[in-house]
Order: sequence, then C-alpha cells, then structure tokens
Amino acid sequence: MYAIVEVGGKQERVKVGDKLTTEKLEGEQGLDIVLDKVLLISDDKGNVTVGTPYIEGAKVTTTLEQQTKAPKLYVYKFKAKSRYRRKNGHRQLQTVLKINEIVAK
Repeated sequence: MYAIVEVGGKQERVKVGDKLTTEKLEGEQGLDIVLDKVLLISDDKGNVTVGTPYIEGAKVTTTLEQQTKAPKLYVYKFKAKSRYRRKNGHRQLQTVLKINEIVAK
C-alpha cells in the first residue's frame, strides 16, 4: 500500500516504514504529525483511489525523526574584467519523517 501526499509544497510517494525528507516542519523530535492532504491511495490488490484534489477522510500518520540541514549549495556571482567575484553558501532546513500508517476512509 502506498499513498501520494502533498507536504512542503511537493508531492511525495510514501509507504509504511519509509523515511521522508521534506521542507522544514515545526515541531520537536518524537512529535506525531498527521498529513491530511492525500492525493492518491493504492492498496496491495491494485485498487487505486484518486482525490479531487484530496481524498476526504484519508490521512497519513508520521513521526518526526529529526530536524536537519541539506548539503551546502554554493552560489557564485562573477563579472568579467572588473575583478568582481562573490561566493555564497546556503543550507536548507529539512525535516525527516517516518511513515507509520496510511489510513484510507
């Protein structure tokens, strides 16, 4: 059984036991988070339920595992013949969620 949920502005395919890395969500380690924006659910028999846009009553329960940072990305600015060079780094904040249960209505 798997589901497609909307979290952090993106659509992610999840199944029970997966770890999902997404944009930062507020909360502390061990907090239970319910994702209720479920777009699609498919069971083991091949039955697929598609929402319009979301499935009423469906939810995915998760546990917040940790708050982390993504690998550093570097951004360069350069202008030729003028000795102008700039280098900036950025690390996006992330949340790691463990998928506990997928509940279809």
